Amino acid sequence: MHEQWGFLENVPHDASINMALDEALLHWHYEGKIPPTLRFYRWMKPTLSIGHFQKVDGKIDLEGVQKHQCQFVRRMTGGSAVLHDDELTYSIVISEDHPMIASSIRQAYYDLSKGILKGYQNLGIEATYAESFSKERSSICFERPAFYEMVADGKKLSGNAQTRKKGVLLQHGSIPITMNIDLLFDLFLFPSDKLKERKKQGFWKKATTINQLTNQAHSYETIKPAFMEGFSKGLNIKLEPFSLTKNQWDEVYKLAETNYSDENTRKGAVTHA
Repeated sequence: MHEQWGFLENVPHDASINMALDEALLHWHYEGKIPPTLRFYRWMKPTLSIGHFQKVDGKIDLEGVQKHQCQFVRRMTGGSAVLHDDELTYSIVISEDHPMIASSIRQAYYDLSKGILKGYQNLGIEATYAESFSKERSSICFERPAFYEMVADGKKLSGNAQTRKKGVLLQHGSIPITMNIDLLFDLFLFPSDKLKERKKQGFWKKATTINQLTNQAHSYETIKPAFMEGFSKGLNIKLEPFSLTKNQWDEVYKLAETNYSDENTRKGAVTHA
């Protein structure tokens, strides 16, 4: 028998709203107001999200962020910076004591990522799990896969991050359809233009996208059914769509202002209740 989960899909939002809504879902699940929930979402503008503890000074080119009119936000999860643009972004909230969730972070990634794997397979992409990871440090998420992230032809396909608070696990991730590499590398600081160009030229040896692998011009709308079915079958769940109430949206707006302002993003990690 399939367990019933909530499914939430939103029109594109500002970065602060997107991150606040993920945090709100974690709170609501803890309070018993919503079941385990899968969310699909998009972004109003290209957005650079950085990990909860990631440094800004000396790493992020804030002039580049402003020049390209990107939004900039600090996630409540860890990991390196991700450029969210032409992609499907997902999030999952589920109790840590759910039978599906292992105490091991790696195993939990593996179990929840079965939905992503099935989604890629539905698109005809022969994706597999990364079973090791590079120890090379990078501010850019897609330069190296973590354990159990998706790879195809040895190249990283998606980026995921996870946190556990109040006995609830939140995992969210980026599933790129295309990727603007010129824009991506303009958002980071490098010791020299020569190094920047070398890193940029080598990027496609480490990462790839849905359109590159399929040689088709996919969009959010064309890949969404593949990943909805992927999560349903991969996690053995039934998805029940729901919408937020006005009071819930008010809570999201308040969280966005409190925890995801531009000031909080630039000054460093903030405490999330």
